[in-house]
Amino acid sequence: MARFAFTDQGGKEFIFEVTDQAKIAEARNILSGNEQTQVHVMGRIVKYRASYNPDWSFHLDPATITFFAMSIEVCDATTPYVEDHLDEACGAFLPGCFWCPWSSKLTREVA
Repeated sequence: MARFAFTDQGGKEFIFEVTDQAKIAEARNILSGNEQTQVHVMGRIVKYRASYNPDWSFHLDPATITFFAMSIEVCDATTPYVEDHLDEACGAFLPGCFWCPWSSKLTREVA
């Protein structure tokens, strides 16, 4: 298990957990600069606060984390927008609870 942080256009850090060893390696490759294409974060939101991500009322399901270069518009939103509209998420807003902030950028591995 490893934890990573990203920021997006919203500017505040979002921390997520990764349990799959291959995905952990992908995240580390992104941070090192070895991966420069599939660098944005995607996952299924869970509508409750995680202890490691206390600034937000939701977190990402670690088993659903992927990294992407391009994705469909329907899953794009900034972190503050998701927070402000969390009650609407998983319906017409963020169908299937999948969130793919296009402007997400990994910033660090969380110790």
